[in-house]
Amino acid sequence: MSRLVDGAVAAVASPHSVISRYRWVICALLFFATTINYVDRAVLGVLAPTLVAEFGWSERDYGVISASFTLAYAIGFLFAGWFIDRVGTRLGYGVYLTVWSIAAAAHALVNSVAGFSMMRFALGLGESGNFPAAVKTVAEWFPKRERALATGIFNAGSNIGAIVAPLVVPWLALTWGWRTAFVVTGLA
Repeated sequence: MSRLVDGAVAAVASPHSVISRYRWVICALLFFATTINYVDRAVLGVLAPTLVAEFGWSERDYGVISASFTLAYAIGFLFAGWFIDRVGTRLGYGVYLTVWSIAAAAHALVNSVAGFSMMRFALGLGESGNFPAAVKTVAEWFPKRERALATGIFNAGSNIGAIVAPLVVPWLALTWGWRTAFVVTGLA
């Protein structure tokens, strides 16, 4: 029995243990979630010329729609950390990811400035949980000496998402329509 315990202790203490490798898988998942987060928020901007033409939005209309996201994102940050601390990173991140995914896809269901503003507001609330959850996940899974590296890796997803959106979204919109672009990116 002590060989089993000694082996388990050695595995956990080893820098190449399963737990050590698993935390890098978690970091990769954080990177992909952050990438998707930024793709979802960029879809509206990429599709703006199409949507402005289809709905006849003024610059003010587009500004209201865009500001709805920013307002909700700022408000959401005030509560996201508290919520994630209260329920834990696994459940908290899951809730926020679900909210932002549904909100992103639901843009396909609306046809008005008010509808797009509501979806952008919901998207902002959902996406506000990404960074508090990701930072806390890094703190839970990584030793202090690796936290900056892990944070840099997952945060690179924000720029990758901003690069991917203008490459993928126009193709989706031209092939299947702008509504499909919101659904595919929202449910990705």
